[in-house]
Amino acid sequence: MSDFLREENDATTTSSLKTNHLKSAAPSLNHLNIKKAGLILRAINHKLRQEIVQFIDGKGQVTVTEIFVEMRMEQSVASQHLAILRRAGIVKTKREGKFMYYSLHFERLELLNQMVTDLLK
Repeated sequence: MSDFLREENDATTTSSLKTNHLKSAAPSLNHLNIKKAGLILRAINHKLRQEIVQFIDGKGQVTVTEIFVEMRMEQSVASQHLAILRRAGIVKTKREGKFMYYSLHFERLELLNQMVTDLLK
């Protein structure tokens, strides 16, 4: 092998080692978790859903009927927003007979609050 090719090969190997070292030193991003976090933040970043959360907080536990009657909205709209909040883990459900009761998942909301507080520092 010529000296030029040997130097070229050594330079490529050194560069590759430096790149791999930089990659391993940086924290790896979990894109799925980032996407999930975005969905959770979007779930709470909606005026009507924020009002629903405040309503549930004031009552403790409510049915979808109580929400759509009190907040004067269509039942389907209330159900859709509750589904988004449920998938984000912001509300919990409990079935009693034919009624589904919604309550806030305070532990999850506290984690969300702490995360946002940390991001704002």
